[in-house]
Amino acid sequence: MKPAVLNTVSVDLECGKGNNFRANGSTVVEAGFLTVYEEGRDVKTEDDESNMLPVLTIGDLVPLETLDADQHFTEPPPRYSEATLVKQMEEIGIGRPSTYASIIQVLLARDYVILENKRFTPTDVGRVLIRFLSGSFPDYVDYEFTAKLEDELDEIAAGEKQAIPLLEKFWKRLTELVALTENLTRAEASNARVLGVDPASGKEISVRIGRFGPFAQIGTKDDEDKPKFASLRPGQKMDFVTLDDALKLFELPRKLGPDHQGREITIAVGRFGPFAKVGPMYVSLGKTDDPYEITHARAVELIQEKEAMLAARVIKTFNDGAIQILQGKYGPYITDGVKNGKILKGMEAAELSLEDCLAALEIAPKGKPKSSAAAAKSATERAKRDIKASRGKSATVKTAKKVASKTVKTDSAGVAAKKPAAKKAVAKKSATKEASAKKKVASKSVAKKVAKKAAS
Repeated sequence: MKPAVLNTVSVDLECGKGNNFRANGSTVVEAGFLTVYEEGRDVKTEDDESNMLPVLTIGDLVPLETLDADQHFTEPPPRYSEATLVKQMEEIGIGRPSTYASIIQVLLARDYVILENKRFTPTDVGRVLIRFLSGSFPDYVDYEFTAKLEDELDEIAAGEKQAIPLLEKFWKRLTELVALTENLTRAEASNARVLGVDPASGKEISVRIGRFGPFAQIGTKDDEDKPKFASLRPGQKMDFVTLDDALKLFELPRKLGPDHQGREITIAVGRFGPFAKVGPMYVSLGKTDDPYEITHARAVELIQEKEAMLAARVIKTFNDGAIQILQGKYGPYITDGVKNGKILKGMEAAELSLEDCLAALEIAPKGKPKSSAAAAKSATERAKRDIKASRGKSATVKTAKKVASKTVKTDSAGVAAKKPAAKKAVAKKSATKEASAKKKVASKSVAKKVAKKAAS
């Protein structure tokens, strides 16, 4: 069948003086195969012809049947996806097919961008970095520079150019630009933005980028008092934070009042997210809990849930909780806050005595001390002293050795093999020393006999 020929047409219609309307569509020049078949449409309807316009000429009178009013707004171009970013780099001449994946990985790994709905969205770190590089090193973040440099490197690889002149030119310009950035302050480099003045203290409030991300700051390092800091909330961007938003960040930590045991509840945000603190215990807030809006009742509920979970973990305690047998992720274990001891196979955790726990802690490897390490260590020592007082001076040592020897016999092959190996090593050393001593004595006696014969 013959191909169809269509014209895409935009028709301006005048309806009264000063009233102009537009109709967009297509006109058929040659129907061709469309006379009998149109791909994707088995049955034609009136709606299928809605974008088709009749053949018109300038000055034709057209009866007005319908008038549709549509409003359109100018929209920014969509953000890059992985495919469109690679396509753009190909057009500009940046990178090679073998480097496209690594370029995208670096952008994501260093938190310069994040993927939202399969589109790259710049983070605050990325925005600050590109502003700094564009302002201080404009020559090196220019697309033409990158493409041109790759072409020059190709020419060097092909032997058409010398490498040294190119490197000297590059290094000279780079050194000049680096020298210009040496006097930049940290605030200038991080593009700190002043939002206004704190009504309570009269100090300026700014937002800037730091080691752990964007944050708001009250005051400066030049003030007598130390500045106050508050991290931005998830979803907040440095470029869009207002003064009211920044002031709200400094409402933490919040005091909610006493819990069900009369302890003060404090809500704050830490390195690992928002939490509620009551006494020495920290309780993480839920994903849907806002630390700025959480109620007293909800905080108490979270605290009670954490206490119930901790209570379910405790199998047995000694000395007012200084030494505990807990249910862990991989089974029960013994702890004093500093060291964690294993419970051997065949032994019931609930039937262990204080002596058994102390023996297990004696042979346990030393762990990383916690904040209460000193208190836990003193608690263990107190437990030992209590046993000494009740059973005699050397009772604890004997009991610990006795239990430890049982543990070595019933433990895995790895632990049991270490003790005999050490004894064998000591025995070998002593035997070697004795043999060498005997040899020395024997050699001395032989030397004396030879000397006597020679003298006679």
